[in-house]
Amino acid sequence: MTADHGPANPDVRPPPVRSSDFGLPVVNLARVIPELEALELVPRDFAERHHLLPLLRTEHGLRIAISDPLDAEGIDVLAGRLALVIEPVLALRTEIDAAIVRHYDRAGTEESRPSAVEEPPADVPVVGDGPVISQVRAIIDEALARRASDIHVEPLAERLRIRYRIDGVLQEGPATPRARQAEILSRLKLMANLSIAERRLPQDGRMRHEGAGRLADLRVASMPTVHGESIVLRILDQAALRRGLPELGFLPDDEAAFERLLALPDGLVLVTGPTGSGKTTTLYSCLDRLNRPDRKIITVEDPVEYRLPGINQVAVRPEVGMTFATALRAMLRQSPNTIMVGEIRDRETAETALQAALTGHLVFSTLHTNDAPGAVARLIELGVRPHLLAAVLRAAVAQRLVRRICPQCRESRPPDAAGRELLARYPEHATGGDWSAGTGCETCGGTGYHGRIGLFEVLAVGDDTRELISARTGPTRLRGHARALGIRTMREDGVRKAARGLTTLDEVIAATVDAPN
Repeated sequence: MTADHGPANPDVRPPPVRSSDFGLPVVNLARVIPELEALELVPRDFAERHHLLPLLRTEHGLRIAISDPLDAEGIDVLAGRLALVIEPVLALRTEIDAAIVRHYDRAGTEESRPSAVEEPPADVPVVGDGPVISQVRAIIDEALARRASDIHVEPLAERLRIRYRIDGVLQEGPATPRARQAEILSRLKLMANLSIAERRLPQDGRMRHEGAGRLADLRVASMPTVHGESIVLRILDQAALRRGLPELGFLPDDEAAFERLLALPDGLVLVTGPTGSGKTTTLYSCLDRLNRPDRKIITVEDPVEYRLPGINQVAVRPEVGMTFATALRAMLRQSPNTIMVGEIRDRETAETALQAALTGHLVFSTLHTNDAPGAVARLIELGVRPHLLAAVLRAAVAQRLVRRICPQCRESRPPDAAGRELLARYPEHATGGDWSAGTGCETCGGTGYHGRIGLFEVLAVGDDTRELISARTGPTRLRGHARALGIRTMREDGVRKAARGLTTLDEVIAATVDAPN
């Protein structure tokens, strides 16, 4: 279907807008009677000026017929004026203009309110592939084929930039002219059930995509910028949730320590690190390991990114009062064995999580701290009572992600000057190492790396550590205490993994810092 246009300059005709370009439903206005309530919401002169026809007041907003999805001025004004979500469908401009006269005249003379006539399915086809749909599908397919974790669609002054985050590093995607920007952004928003009329505020949505031999769920976030809306699509990899501890990067000693934590009947286990350090994957892998018929597991998350079969998952919704703390209190009445709190952000959530751990539940959660001892200081800063924290904290695990050496192009390579300087601080790992690097090949896209592995710092809390926590011991002394117990820092864990040929010292240097004295 092609919408009619009336350009000011007849010699310069814009390309026709096709319903297949956007996947919008097409409505046959000859077979639709708009709801009187919908007509009353939009003045006739406004409808005539913007060539749109209100059809139906829906549960979520207002359905209107438009002829050009790229001409969003009228939709923007209407959405702001009515404070409603505008749900567009496509029709020919000539049909819209004729229908405006027909139905507004009827609305002005009829006293009774007619029932809305929904368009029959035959009149609302979802039309097949158009060039925009094909291009967007190709962008997502390429991301899946290249193992990307994120797709960044970024409007710039001269072009629309597509980038993929692969193994934690952004790489350029296909070149896209700025002329296609509006069409591509609108298509992505429609796929994620976002309002194409709202371009002033951030929006969040989800979509499902089948391509490159797999079915992928994607979380979609839009944000207004000076050159248009920037959209990021996060690809949610369900397969990552069923990785065992060795696949995450735990070496045998740390794996054994973590297995002991998973076997505990109660207490609090914290996973710390910055955004993008793999905390969620580690927690979900733990829950998957604990997910048995004899255990009840409940999570509270913001948002729920992965759907886990057999696990009760609760989404945070602050706008209706469902906060982390509120959900936690309700969860305790559900008699769970294991609880996962997506993130501890405030005192109320922290204290509720600690109370849950104190009353016989095994609680997992995350914090944003630089290392494992810093988790203790962070909770105390939030207002948690030190003696309560000492009683329930079983372990704090800090982590970072580094890239694995590509197995297809790996070759032996001795450490360079920076690597030798690092090894001087860890002489026990300096000799006999399997030092390697990737030369770059088709498998790894020329980077020399393929996949990622975790670096971990596991602080198990024993009696001596509990005494220090109760005494409000600062992170510096706690860190020294942990080192005296023989706990490895993330940097040291990285060095020993580089010595085993799993990653490179360059990656370890980039991802970690030397622990403060």
